[in-house]
Amino acid sequence: MTVQTDGLIESIASKGFLIGGDRVARGGGGAYTHHNPANGAVQAEVVLAGAAEVDAAVAAARAALPAWRAMRADERAAILFRLADLIEQHADEAAAISALEMGGAVSVMGPGIYTAQWVRYYAGWVDKVEGQVIPTYPATGLDYTMPEPYGVVGVIPPWNGSMQGMGQKAAPALAAGNTVVAKPPELAPFGAYRFAELAQEAGLPPGVLNVIAGGPDAGEALVRHPDVDKVSFTGGIPTARKVMAAAAETLKPLAFELGGKTANIVFPDADLDRVVPVAAVMSIVVLSGQGCALPTRLYVHDDVYDEVAARVVATLEAIPVGDPLDPATLMGPVITEAACDRIMGVIEHAVSTNAGSVLTGGERLGGDLADGYYVAPTVFGNVDHASSLAQNEIFGPVLSLMSFADDDEVVAKANDSDYGLGACVHTMNLERAHRIAGRLDAGTVWINGMGMSPTTPFGGFKRSGFGREGGRAGIEEFVRPKNVFVAFGE
Repeated sequence: MTVQTDGLIESIASKGFLIGGDRVARGGGGAYTHHNPANGAVQAEVVLAGAAEVDAAVAAARAALPAWRAMRADERAAILFRLADLIEQHADEAAAISALEMGGAVSVMGPGIYTAQWVRYYAGWVDKVEGQVIPTYPATGLDYTMPEPYGVVGVIPPWNGSMQGMGQKAAPALAAGNTVVAKPPELAPFGAYRFAELAQEAGLPPGVLNVIAGGPDAGEALVRHPDVDKVSFTGGIPTARKVMAAAAETLKPLAFELGGKTANIVFPDADLDRVVPVAAVMSIVVLSGQGCALPTRLYVHDDVYDEVAARVVATLEAIPVGDPLDPATLMGPVITEAACDRIMGVIEHAVSTNAGSVLTGGERLGGDLADGYYVAPTVFGNVDHASSLAQNEIFGPVLSLMSFADDDEVVAKANDSDYGLGACVHTMNLERAHRIAGRLDAGTVWINGMGMSPTTPFGGFKRSGFGREGGRAGIEEFVRPKNVFVAFGE
């Protein structure tokens, strides 16, 4: 890591909001004191937006809309391609920002590369969003559709990846010809601000992208604003309900990517060398378990349950936990002291209610890590499927391990959840893999491994949300078809 990290977060925070091409260092929403999750030290005072800043950002986006929408497709694409290149060139800095703002280990996060891939992919879509010519009857004429941008789009990315969230949301919105007002959360706005700075450097015109960090009040003001035409939100279900209620006032369309409790199903014929990295590292090591699609429910067939449990525990007990800026670290802290306390409360409740037996972890880490927000990688075995441990999203490094006897049982258990974001299936039987994938209530099913790509649609079923990010579906979220009919004479 060659990036100078001392003062990096304070430097970004001190510039304040980006509104209409200008930096604004004062806001009506107060301030948030941001702590380094690795050691608890104060890093910055984050200025928060109030109603006035929301109004100013939306007005700037509205003013910039006509010119951005009318810009030639190749020119708009060129700006986004330059942005992707700049983000990639600053990938080490992006990783450092993530480590400092929310504890993501630089060895595994890769937010810069990930975000650049999304921006580059949607830059390629700018000149490929096309309409249709449609036969008509009984009236005769020429009928065609024109895909048009919504206008001003409100983007609310998550704190567990504010830069990545900008790539997933702002990039397709901009590619489609919309202007954007982004409200990153006060907990971790720095990646979103750096994204916006690089967008300016790439030549994005003033007002096309505005970024205002803020809390719930700013989010509500953005969603309720009559000049915001659509909102894309990633977060938890309780907040989503409030967003939906606020949007109802103007009948504003929404896209939601919400929580998850991904089931990871291991059949007896699975390649366990492929299973264990997903079951251990991808579940609760990556982002310290702070990810909506991470497979935190592990269902293992009775025939291989003991072996999988032993291998997962051994893998997790060997994971280097520590400073997320250290390249040797694989797992860092959780984002805040409050998050740490909440996760420990979940663990203590599970123990006291006999929801499962602790196979490893279960404690907050001390020693050299005592000042940070570190929870040991924790595995519960023989978990009661009906318990809150198995049913509720924890958003921390806690894995629930359960057994099953046959296909019908595990499909029923996997689907017995309020969530439907993702599911994993491990088997070497191709017929079984496709059959089980078809029966699972999840927006994405991964077979024998996990991966995310900007080329594929990602989103949830049930209470995991609606709408999609990625692929053609991701840009279609930000355009609406206009139908034009030209009547033919006699």
